[in-house]
Amino acid sequence: MSTPVLEVAGLTAGYDGAPVVRGIDLEVGAGEVVALLGANGAGKTTTLKAVSALLRPFAGTITFNGTDLGRIPAAARARLGIAHVPEGRGIFSGLTVAEHLRLGHRGERLDQAAALRYFPALSRLQDRKAGLLSGGEQQMLAMGRALARGPKLLLLDELSLGLAPIIVEELLPIVRRYADDTGCGVLLVEQHVGLALDMADRGYVLSHGEITAHATAQELRADQSRILAGYLGEQHA
Repeated sequence: MSTPVLEVAGLTAGYDGAPVVRGIDLEVGAGEVVALLGANGAGKTTTLKAVSALLRPFAGTITFNGTDLGRIPAAARARLGIAHVPEGRGIFSGLTVAEHLRLGHRGERLDQAAALRYFPALSRLQDRKAGLLSGGEQQMLAMGRALARGPKLLLLDELSLGLAPIIVEELLPIVRRYADDTGCGVLLVEQHVGLALDMADRGYVLSHGEITAHATAQELRADQSRILAGYLGEQHA
């Protein structure tokens, strides 16, 4: 079996000394889309922040392509090939689309053509400031900027937040296509459970900071009404 792009083992992390996730294990393979599901407060965002080093874990290991990331800071993880699109998109309202697609970390050159290949709508918006874009356009910019880095691991946190479902239905297949085209592993946090499972390979369910279910997306879809309603405490279409 090939080495996973991401391997999380025994991860415990939280804030101000209080754990939010406790002892969780998960893996993401090359070219695989993995959904991380759970109710608000279950620990999904905390998990992504720990992987990208926006949060220091209390315990456990995070391995990227066989390399222990324990002592590697956020900027260095980004240079290794980890791209994180946070909840809220993480874009700068005063910069134009073109400026977003040019500005990288020190010494980094972004592949603007890759961003425009997957999000061609950004081509006509290059001179527009990000703060003047619609919510869907801002999310395309955030995702396009991440893809311009040529990531090996893509972390997506609630890309549907504040967007109409029809826009989400357009964005999620692009994530699937990028993973298939490039072999990038994707760890996806998404509130639209049905849409996420339609394009994911596998899913993990977080409940109160612990992994309570792990199965293929097909298995989770088949048992969605029982497993997901029970663990998420919500009903989903």
